[in-house]
Amino acid sequence: MARTFTKSPGNPRGEAAGLRWLAEAEQSGGAHVATVISVDDRRLEIEYIGQSRPSVEGARAFGRALARTHAAGADWWGCPPDGWVGGGAVGNSRTPLILDREEAASAWGEFYARSRILEFADRLLRKREIDEREHATFAALADRLVRGDFDAPQPELVRAAGHEVARLHGDMWAGNVLYDGTGTGASLIDPMAQGGHAETDLGTLSVFGFPHLEEIYRGYDEASPLAAGWQERIALHELGIVIMHADLFGGAYIGESLRIAERYR
Repeated sequence: MARTFTKSPGNPRGEAAGLRWLAEAEQSGGAHVATVISVDDRRLEIEYIGQSRPSVEGARAFGRALARTHAAGADWWGCPPDGWVGGGAVGNSRTPLILDREEAASAWGEFYARSRILEFADRLLRKREIDEREHATFAALADRLVRGDFDAPQPELVRAAGHEVARLHGDMWAGNVLYDGTGTGASLIDPMAQGGHAETDLGTLSVFGFPHLEEIYRGYDEASPLAAGWQERIALHELGIVIMHADLFGGAYIGESLRIAERYR
């Protein structure tokens, strides 16, 4: 009997929807996603992912596969996965999802400013963990984002598939990407799946460090060339998860969020 893993997340059915949505890309070469075995209102049972030693070859394979996952596309900025259950926020961070296409931003910068930067900056201000002057740093960056100063084309495969919005894992840090020695190099677990810019997943990978990260980027760029200047935008895409952690945990995450925002304001 195949080994499985059972967990009790806050929203089992929503997480299952995210896993299944991401897994749809596997048939076109996308990254392997832990298979949903069963789910109910309290528990989620998924395929057990056996881990292997990180390798250059695995990292490049995962980069290529991730490019194809992103290229499966999404309907609008911040949209939830198909079959989503759980309201307008996801995860312990209560990261906003945009449930109605009519309420979606027309461009990435507007979406990122409103739903990923100001959302959490406003929370920090209300809790008095930042002051008005510090909030103004985030607001200045948000203004530039809304103007489109940092908008950039999606990677080539996303555009070639006819999508404006990429299909994201949404919480792609080291603990959710498991090197497993399979054909796609690594498998994905624990998503906050949503529509967004592909560079955001790539930026999130870099926040806490990841083995052979540059090789993942290399494999990705070979499969689906990234827009010019993507390296200079990585920290901007990191900010979404860093400021989310600032809201959850405070401490050094607040200072790091401000440092990144100041860099781009």
